[in-house]
Amino acid sequence: MRMAVAGATGNIGARTVAALEHAGHQVVRISRSLGVDLTDGYGLDAALTGVDAVVDASNCPATDRDEAVAYFGATTRNLLAAEQRAGVRHHVLLSIVGVDRVDGNAHYAGKREQERLVAEGRVPWTIVRATQFHDFAAMVTSWTEQDGAAAVAPLLVQPIAPADVADVLAEIAQGAPRGRYRDVAGPEPQDSVDMARRTNEKRGHRVRLVPTWSSSFGPEMAGDVLLPDPGARIAPTTFDEWLAGQR
Repeated sequence: MRMAVAGATGNIGARTVAALEHAGHQVVRISRSLGVDLTDGYGLDAALTGVDAVVDASNCPATDRDEAVAYFGATTRNLLAAEQRAGVRHHVLLSIVGVDRVDGNAHYAGKREQERLVAEGRVPWTIVRATQFHDFAAMVTSWTEQDGAAAVAPLLVQPIAPADVADVLAEIAQGAPRGRYRDVAGPEPQDSVDMARRTNEKRGHRVRLVPTWSSSFGPEMAGDVLLPDPGARIAPTTFDEWLAGQR
C-alpha cells in the first residue's frame, strides 16, 4: 500500500514511518521541513497522489487555547480536503486519552477540535487515543527548567512507549476504518514526578523537581482523569523496560 504520515519527522511520526516501511509499504513523509505544509496546504495534493491511508501524528506549537484550536482546525481541514480530492480511503488520527475530560488545557482543546473535524468529515476514519508517552515527564521538565529547578505536575498516568504507539498506528492504518478505537495505554500506572526523577537520573541530568499544578496541567487533571477506559488495549513495554534503554 501507499501510505502517508503527517508529522513524519516527529517523535511518533518517524517511528510510524519506520513501522510501515518495515511492513513493506511505500510511505510518503508529510512535514513542513520536507516541503509539505499542513497550515496552508502547500504540497499536499502532490504528496497524497495515489495514497491509500494517512496517519496524522502531527503536533501543535501553540500554547494558547485559541491558537491551538485554530492551528489544529486549519491543518486538519487542509489535510482532510486534500485526502478527499485524492480519494484516500482511511484517515487515522492520533489523539489523547482523557481529551474529553480536561477543559483547561490548550493542547487538549485543539485535539478535541481535531477529533470533531475528523469525525464529521467525509474521509473514513479511525481515532486512536493513547496515554502519555514514557518520555513525557522528562520532556515537561525540559520545558520548565530554570536555574536548576523544574516544575512538574503530580499526574497519575499509564504511560506507553512511543514505539508501541507507532506499531498500533501502523497496524490500524493497514486495515479498514474503525471509528473511535479503544484507548491504548502502557501496562501500569505511574506518577509523573517519579517518572521525571528517574528519567533525568538515568540520563545523567541533575535537576531539582518542584511538584506543582501549573497553568498547563491544573488540578482538573488529578486523580484517574488521564487513565484509560476499561477495555483499553494494553501495549507491552513497561516504563522500566523503556528506561533501561535510555542513556
